[in-house]
Amino acid sequence: MSKGRDQKPHIGIFGKRNNGKSSFINTIVDQDVAIVSRKAGTTTDPVKKSIEIFGVGPAIIIDTAGIDDKGELGNKRIDKTMQVVKIIDLAILLIANNNFDEFELNLIKEFDEYSVPYFIVHNKSDVENIMEETAIKIRKFTQTDILEFSTIDSGNLNEVLDAIKKTIPQTIYKKSSLLGDLCSKGDIIMLVMPIDKETPEGRLILPEVMAIRDVLDNDSTAIVLKDDEIESFLKKSQLKPNLVITDSQAFEQVNRLIPINIPLTSFSILLAYNKGDFQNYLKGTPKLSDLKDGDRILIFESCTHQIECEDIGRKKIPACLRKFTGKKLDFDVVPGLNKLPRDIHEYAIVIQCGGCMLTGKQIVNRLKPAVDAGIPITNYGLTLAYVHGIYNRAIAPFIANK
Repeated sequence: MSKGRDQKPHIGIFGKRNNGKSSFINTIVDQDVAIVSRKAGTTTDPVKKSIEIFGVGPAIIIDTAGIDDKGELGNKRIDKTMQVVKIIDLAILLIANNNFDEFELNLIKEFDEYSVPYFIVHNKSDVENIMEETAIKIRKFTQTDILEFSTIDSGNLNEVLDAIKKTIPQTIYKKSSLLGDLCSKGDIIMLVMPIDKETPEGRLILPEVMAIRDVLDNDSTAIVLKDDEIESFLKKSQLKPNLVITDSQAFEQVNRLIPINIPLTSFSILLAYNKGDFQNYLKGTPKLSDLKDGDRILIFESCTHQIECEDIGRKKIPACLRKFTGKKLDFDVVPGLNKLPRDIHEYAIVIQCGGCMLTGKQIVNRLKPAVDAGIPITNYGLTLAYVHGIYNRAIAPFIANK
């Protein structure tokens, strides 16, 4: 479901078939963005729409399939709906006709499991208001807000919008600095960007663009160059950068060329520190030395892309780990936010990409099953730094700023 995901809040709309989820979405955004039909099960897969909610601002709203779908195909739709819980910042649970049972309870358990704030809307109140016994039943399991709503008259629209504003975490509106306290006004930050077969034609990749902008936002100076220009530039300019950030795949070469007294790290590690599960990454990365013959490794990509012969997640990291460990290792690569091909307990370690297409919440929730199971986790940049023997140098800038 990840297609160049931005930092807008993600709001998921959940409920049984024919509870009016699509009509509800169209009403709160005041436009027809979701298909409405009297036929149950019109929404078959989660559908993302970038919208503007009055009083809330830009957001991504996700219309999900009914949680009471039936049959083999219906179960697959329900599974996709449940997967949405892991990527959202707010959930709205729609009920109707005073119907509240195990379907809603299972959803609430998922909301709690992944720390997703939510509230409940009793929809179609023009047909039937919520009864006291229904409210009492709901209160046995949750103390969240329960609102009446009708898409016919939209009389309680302001209450719903107020609930969204009140319930959605305010932290998602705060823009975090990618470099944070790693640079200060007037610092010189060298950004090393190798150009190879994986580099998009005529443009930079997202983490590189993010880093350049963040350097500027921190009133520092960005020096951008390719890895084969480092030696010449340092010699001619006689400048000493305050920090060097490189693509993880160029770690070995850049490490040789940058004097040891200059801090060095990678874009991937920078992203891991900014919005990954960094402390668990630090615990998990050294476990790469403990891998044994026959171990299976799970690699998470945050997006889908055309596979190149030098693909970092599918080719380079597996090759590096086999060489580093000298072991026969198996790998599963899962792109986007797809379902795992096997049980999480079958993996010896999980390696997450930089995650430039995901939010911090999405990354943490994606890795949560592994963390809960006690399986080590790390990321691309930390893995490459470790196998090339420069792990301590690569994490030093972040440890020093603790």
